[in-house]
Amino acid sequence: MSALAELVGRYNYVITIFLMMAGLYIVVARGNLVKKLIGLSIFQTSVYLLYIEPGKIVGGTAPIIDPAFTVYSNPLPHVLILTAIVVGVATLALGLALVVRINEAYGTTEEDEILGKDREA
Repeated sequence: MSALAELVGRYNYVITIFLMMAGLYIVVARGNLVKKLIGLSIFQTSVYLLYIEPGKIVGGTAPIIDPAFTVYSNPLPHVLILTAIVVGVATLALGLALVVRINEAYGTTEEDEILGKDREA
């Protein structure tokens, strides 16, 4: 099997890694605090995908005991990610509230300008 065919066969992991690298790049390369929060959200979404992708078994059903089914999917990754999504939304809301307070105090959301104003004070 060629390398390209292997990549195409695992496209979901390629997309997940791309989202991870994009989110990490945004966090590291941008100075605006709102953009950093967006980068963290993108990175967090890629982690959700990384956990959910192997959780579904092809041909598997919900884990309800029935003699007609023999292959079941594990619901635990989906439940954990649902909890992580709720925590992630709350964390993002807190981060945005902090950015609003920082903007009120410093008049900017640019990291360099905030650090410069702190050095002046």
